[in-house]
Amino acid sequence: MEGLVNLQLSSKSVGVIEAFYKSVKPILLISCNIEVAKAGKIPGGKTEIPFEFPLTTKGNKTLYETYHGVFVNIQYTLRCDLKRSLLAKDLSRNCEFIVHCQPQIAKVLATPINFTITPDTLQNIRERSLLPKFLIRGHLDSTTCVISQPLTGEVVVESSDVPIKSIELQLVRVETCGCAEGYARDATEIQNIQIAEGDVCRGLPIPIYMVFPRLFTCPTLETTNFKIEFEINIVIILHDDHLITENFPLKLCRV
Repeated sequence: MEGLVNLQLSSKSVGVIEAFYKSVKPILLISCNIEVAKAGKIPGGKTEIPFEFPLTTKGNKTLYETYHGVFVNIQYTLRCDLKRSLLAKDLSRNCEFIVHCQPQIAKVLATPINFTITPDTLQNIRERSLLPKFLIRGHLDSTTCVISQPLTGEVVVESSDVPIKSIELQLVRVETCGCAEGYARDATEIQNIQIAEGDVCRGLPIPIYMVFPRLFTCPTLETTNFKIEFEINIVIILHDDHLITENFPLKLCRV
């Protein structure tokens, strides 16, 4: 049995590869070997050999929750080796198993957030005067989320001079790999859900509802060598292809 954290740098970090060299080595969380059957013959038919591994680490290491990312991967695997006689080839099989972290005992306090999007609230705009006028309001029920429960809220288009093409929810993971010498921080999309299509009715509450995908999310994690964080983007696409994006950091936890 083996548990590993694999870290990988994105291509934009190639210039600082020397600084990262130590921090991108795989981090071994847990490793155990047991012999489940002594040498001998296995009779014909089906043979079941029970085994068990204690999921306890040595020293001060922590078991992190299974997570499949782009630059950070936390994976636990079982490998079974069957040694055979000289004339027969040894057999080997791998199998991944999923680890959940210990849930928090304390209750998660909801952190609701209200938002208003207008041309004046947008950042990274070159020609603000060329933007059409619009007013979009809404709220998220909480930005501190229980990973096994959906993210909920609503968005309301109060007014827009230009017809709306689409409203989408975009879940983003922000993976940071590095050490004291420097960090590589990369944001990648996990999933995109369209919650409205076409020029929606003005003043109509549109529900926000997103289930967190199991393998591609985990409780928000911060260690000395890497961080896994999450954000949600509310994306409004206008008919003239103007893209309006509002970003909210999320904290995921398990209770």
